[in-house]
Amino acid sequence: MSKSKFDAIIIGAGMSGGWVAKELCDAGMQTLLLERGRNVKHIDDYPTTNMNPWEFEHRGDMPYEVKKENPVIARCYAFREDNAHFFVKDTDHEYVQDKPFDWIRGYQVGGKSLMWARQTQRWSDYDFEGPARDGFATDWPIRYKDLAPWYSKVEEFIGITGNKDGLDTLPDGEFLPAWDLNCVQKHFQEKVAENYEDRHVIFGRCAHLSEAQDIHRQQGRSTCMKRTECERGCPFGGYYSSVSSTIPWAQKTGNLTLQPDTVVQEIIYDEEQGKATGVKVFDTKTQQVTTYEADVIFVNAGAINTVSLLLNSKSNRFPNGIGNDSGTLGKYVAFHNYRGHVMGECDDFLDKESIGRIPTSAYIPRFVNVKAQETDFKRGYAVSFSASRGKGTDTSGLLGKELSEKLLGEKPHYGKWRVGAGFMGATIPKETNTVTLDAEKKDQFGMPLIHINIDYDENDEKMLKHFFTELTAMFEKAGFKNIKAIDSKQAPGLDIHEMGGVRMGKDPETSMLNGFHQMHACNNVYVTDGACMTSTSTQNPSLTYMAMSARAANHAIEQFKKKSV
Repeated sequence: MSKSKFDAIIIGAGMSGGWVAKELCDAGMQTLLLERGRNVKHIDDYPTTNMNPWEFEHRGDMPYEVKKENPVIARCYAFREDNAHFFVKDTDHEYVQDKPFDWIRGYQVGGKSLMWARQTQRWSDYDFEGPARDGFATDWPIRYKDLAPWYSKVEEFIGITGNKDGLDTLPDGEFLPAWDLNCVQKHFQEKVAENYEDRHVIFGRCAHLSEAQDIHRQQGRSTCMKRTECERGCPFGGYYSSVSSTIPWAQKTGNLTLQPDTVVQEIIYDEEQGKATGVKVFDTKTQQVTTYEADVIFVNAGAINTVSLLLNSKSNRFPNGIGNDSGTLGKYVAFHNYRGHVMGECDDFLDKESIGRIPTSAYIPRFVNVKAQETDFKRGYAVSFSASRGKGTDTSGLLGKELSEKLLGEKPHYGKWRVGAGFMGATIPKETNTVTLDAEKKDQFGMPLIHINIDYDENDEKMLKHFFTELTAMFEKAGFKNIKAIDSKQAPGLDIHEMGGVRMGKDPETSMLNGFHQMHACNNVYVTDGACMTSTSTQNPSLTYMAMSARAANHAIEQFKKKSV
């Protein structure tokens, strides 16, 4: 690039970075969007999106040799033959597991917005007030009212399908019409309502266009076809990703410069000016090191990489990483506990079958420790609920000609309805859960190797037991049979919801960021990805990242116009 000075630089072209780009460019700011991975263009770079099952060499499964070479990524449920090109292989970016942590990454323009499960729930004040009420971490500097209008702005632009459920634990939003739950999900919904006053089975809100509106058509997107091949990239733009929505929108303004294949090595701090002045980057194609300047810098590289970058951005003023006066940088990292599953069978509704597909499941918002402390563990969990009926043919005991005749000559029959509940538990941010840098070893991009030291604790184990007990009882009340509780024992990381490490807070002595995501000690640097989170909730976090990013970007626009950054 011939140009080296911009109004703003954004590091990371994923879920949150795309929203920052949209807002800054709409306001007329000349913006450089840097992405460490390759470029991905909507539709053009979805090579498998319209392939049939028989066109995949391994029918969608990953070969044994690939799994053997990539044991971390192979454990991810979404890593398959049709979308492996969106995942970072284990050998492509080495890191050190001080404790087992399966770090799932997507290095490309669009980031993990091409790979996410698209579940979208607002936080409530039960979440923002949690640390102060329950006595952990540090108090959030914002509350629900601060974020509510930004949730609405994001929901209207990206498209969220859902129902107005009227729950104070899960505030309603700006929704497109929801799809129906199937008969077994509705049955469970009714039985839970009959037996519990504080538990609700609802449609799982999702970032899909059940009915495309004018704002979505302006983005070039159309209604979701319910193909449930979302992980390949959607040629219709039926679900939100930054490559189908916010980044092209920003590009149309003429104010965006997008540069992929660029690893940011450090943020440059000028001690005379008392602010960050730019970034030093490594071009992965040319192997050249370059610097770019800007008045405002947004860090949206994904929680762990954001922490790594800030730790590596040292100066005389900040010997332990830029903005790190509090000493909290890289600490208090948290995640979601996904280890629990309760499975069962439903003997009823055998006269019905499910026709068609929808890209989501039912959802049970948090119901424990909400308004009072009821258990011997802090916080709580949410639950996903699915019900499906598989097709098959009974071929037991058959071989050879008899087997082939049975398979070819008989129409498939439906088996029993199978039901499943998935656990998503909030973990408590702890000082001992850390991301640090190796003092000597570096990766192929010139960055120190990242050490991840994150683990479960007693609170997580107690919460998991509570889930097993309560969901088993709920299944029994619904008349389900053959109920089994399963602990996957998976390491942290497979939830793909790492949060914290650059937390927000009211007190500069115990936090990194203020209520507008500015660094307390360097106010022209903003962090609005998962690293900024003070605590976790029981909701999927991506919608909150986007709302925070839109709000912080507009604060930066105001400060830029006032020349206050």
